[in-house]
Amino acid sequence: MLIFFYKSKTNMKRKMMRKTNLWSMLLCLLTTTVVAQNSGSTVVHTFHKKTIVTDPSKGENSYKTWGVFPKASAAVRRMTLQLTLGSPDEMPTAHWDYCDVISIRRKGGVHGEDKRIEIARMLTPYGSIFGKGWQWMWEVDVTDFQHLLRDSVEIEYLHTGYEPNTVGWALTMDVAVQFGPSIAPLLGMQPLWNGKFKYGDSTAPFAAAVMPVRYTAPAQTSFSRVRIQHTGHGADKPRNCSEFCSRWRQILHDGKLADKRDMWKECSDNALYPQGGTWIYDRAYWCPGDLQRPDVIDMPAKSGAHQVDLQMEPYTATGNVQAYEHIGSYLFYYGQPTHQHDVLLEDIVAPSNKQAFTRYNPAINNASIIVRNVGSQPLKSLTIVYGTVGVAQKTYQWKGLLPFNQTVMIALPGAVDMLAKDNQFTVMLSQPNGKADAWPADNSLTTTYKAPITLPNVFVLKYKTNNRPADNYIALHNAAGEKQFEKRPTSTVANTEYNDTISLAAGYHRLQLTDTSGNGLQFWAQPQQGDGFLRLYDTTGRLLYVFESDCGAGEALSFYASPQYKPDTVNIQAAFSMFPRRTKDNIQLDIELSTAAKVAVKITVDGILHQLHEYRSMRNGKFTYSLLSLPQGRFVVDVYVNDVRKFTGRVNRD
Repeated sequence: MLIFFYKSKTNMKRKMMRKTNLWSMLLCLLTTTVVAQNSGSTVVHTFHKKTIVTDPSKGENSYKTWGVFPKASAAVRRMTLQLTLGSPDEMPTAHWDYCDVISIRRKGGVHGEDKRIEIARMLTPYGSIFGKGWQWMWEVDVTDFQHLLRDSVEIEYLHTGYEPNTVGWALTMDVAVQFGPSIAPLLGMQPLWNGKFKYGDSTAPFAAAVMPVRYTAPAQTSFSRVRIQHTGHGADKPRNCSEFCSRWRQILHDGKLADKRDMWKECSDNALYPQGGTWIYDRAYWCPGDLQRPDVIDMPAKSGAHQVDLQMEPYTATGNVQAYEHIGSYLFYYGQPTHQHDVLLEDIVAPSNKQAFTRYNPAINNASIIVRNVGSQPLKSLTIVYGTVGVAQKTYQWKGLLPFNQTVMIALPGAVDMLAKDNQFTVMLSQPNGKADAWPADNSLTTTYKAPITLPNVFVLKYKTNNRPADNYIALHNAAGEKQFEKRPTSTVANTEYNDTISLAAGYHRLQLTDTSGNGLQFWAQPQQGDGFLRLYDTTGRLLYVFESDCGAGEALSFYASPQYKPDTVNIQAAFSMFPRRTKDNIQLDIELSTAAKVAVKITVDGILHQLHEYRSMRNGKFTYSLLSLPQGRFVVDVYVNDVRKFTGRVNRD
């Protein structure tokens, strides 16, 4: 068993001063000196718009690059992996939801030891409807590996899958580094369970492959941490395990339950939507288009012998066993947290322009933040100062109970102020438990955010139900949270169009469409639920705004209602309805524009044009296109308005 021990200069000084009464004061002075020399932040660049494709002959394709990380002597507070996938310039975007692994391969130069330590896991989106210029960024904390991410490090992105290598992704990957005192001193680490383990195979039981691990914690250990990436794959009988079956997993430490959870994830509320495949289907602890957050489980542990065990819900498949559990896990030993009273502001969820928080924004009230307690004492109170730059700041006194290394999302009361189209919002934390924060450098953040669009204060809401109107609810609230309008499921019937004229006082409002079944008003793989839409018009019938029908759990629109609204005569608003998206013969495409324009409809597969339909001038139209001359498979329908792509939809010809 290989165990890494982190012998920093700080730990060596601790040992030398262990028997003196002055050791803690001297250590504090030393830490302060080190931090002062390494304050601030930096970004380490690795891949930049690297085109990645699959290797169908092997099912995986390895991409490696070297990054220059901070020196070993630098005091690192946090490291965050930032991963961006985009559409390549030279080929269409990849289609499938594959499981990709980001690993540390070597450090210290080309002759360094091949480590292959998984630090992150990416589940790629269904990208067939993403066109040129599209990209999306995800983030995940990788601080537990910061002792390895030093000096020259070789990083590997392992892209899996079997689709043709004529489609791909543009990969960009950076690591954001915050310097400062460690949250807790790392004393060592070791691998736990790493690999793809059969699940439900009576001839190769999971429990026999994933055995308990005994370990010896070094001196000064305060707690052990299990960091685990875990996804389920394959689909067998009788439960479609592991991709589409819910099952529990538990972690035992020294025979006692440390963690138990259901290995299941809701996907219909994914921030990245719509996608070109079955993105709304819940899965075995992952969703397409998601940089998976690892499970981090802290367990009290003193120096000496211990045991950690991973157990899964018993399951036996019938027939051909396809299920497997893909696990990457490591055990870390940490000393006592560095400070007693220490919080950090993890992120501002709303208001924010971050892609990860699209479903929360633009926000008109109740700004939301994520706070992490990194002090050894449970966090019970906190002072939060917040507000839009240029407006008087607000103060909120939070109270609760937050253990070490846990997070909480806090809603900050009041309206979100808007001064211009582009705004800045600041948050500052202070006085954790009424004490001075030990490291205030990570207590504040500033986000940029766009103000909501402007609409007339009197408009028409047009809602066409699909075949399951009982799933859908529409509600409109003002910035004070007061309900202004609602459309309840009990007041609607299937496949019916409703028109409501709404008159509002000037101010900010939020219109929310909720789908309780998580399949939106239309979903290509479920043509039986029909085709619905939600659109806004002015009182003259001019199109103002269109909700996405393929929205999973729903969609929201924040806007400013203005009696002085002036119509936008420059930008064309466009609405499209294509149904069915799974067919043997024909599809119908409905097009509605706010102004007459040139329109082109292109039907392609992997960038190859199969049909082109052009219209010199159109404002409204209903068109039926035959697919009988096309082979079976997946097609993409693009609609261009005045040479600008306004709509992309997937069609499956069965």
